[in-house]
Amino acid sequence: MATNFEPADTTARLLVRQEGPVLVLTISNPTARNAMHPSLYRTAVDTVRRAAADRSVRAIVLTGEGDHFCGGGDLRRLAAQRELPRETQTGHLDALHDWVMAMHDAPQPVIAAVEGAAAGGGFSLCLGCDLIVAADDAKFVMSYVKLALTPDGGGSDSLARALPPQMALELLLDGGVCTADRLHALGVVNRVVPRGEAFATAMVWAQRLAAGPFDAQARIKQLVHAARGRSRRAQLDAERDAFVDSLYSDACGEGIASFLNARRS
Repeated sequence: MATNFEPADTTARLLVRQEGPVLVLTISNPTARNAMHPSLYRTAVDTVRRAAADRSVRAIVLTGEGDHFCGGGDLRRLAAQRELPRETQTGHLDALHDWVMAMHDAPQPVIAAVEGAAAGGGFSLCLGCDLIVAADDAKFVMSYVKLALTPDGGGSDSLARALPPQMALELLLDGGVCTADRLHALGVVNRVVPRGEAFATAMVWAQRLAAGPFDAQARIKQLVHAARGRSRRAQLDAERDAFVDSLYSDACGEGIASFLNARRS
């Protein structure tokens, strides 16, 4: 089946720069709505872990290049992955989950600046940040179920922690688009700003947090995350296994093919 699709786009990069005490991480693959690739996950893990040990970094902002935050994974790569051993995809998901855990464990506050689409793994990734600033026309969608897949990147974990079960299940089972305003009302998005201002607002906030007491903020972050009942690693491992099982199902193969065929038409 993989030969029916073009090779997966591997041009996804993580652009890294530091503006004073704020480290800016930019997912860069703008021609594909910043779709991610496993090589990007590993770069991000190393980058965030190094930042966590660097006292000159006092806050981190995660954003996407151009008009979108992140459209999630590359479906052509996933379609091709179905012809490869399951262990390969398990390793890719472990790398993505290591990225989520690196942001979770970092002492610095991590702020997502969301413009445009945050879909699938992109939505999960922004939920893995500590704070979220979103443009008023940003669109959030857990689209996995439409491809007969289950979430990855901590999506089920983050939503189950942040929302009542009914709301989390609505987003995950229905797979529909959720607006920034609705997520703000639900307490998931911290701030909604006019289109084009998410990054600038996140940077102002990050600079203000960066001027605060590093150790106290690190302890506050640790206390909040540790207050939850189930370990995030256990949930991420469960997500990984469910995602791999789903990816290799016939329903997922049909779902990916249908989606890509519809995009071509």
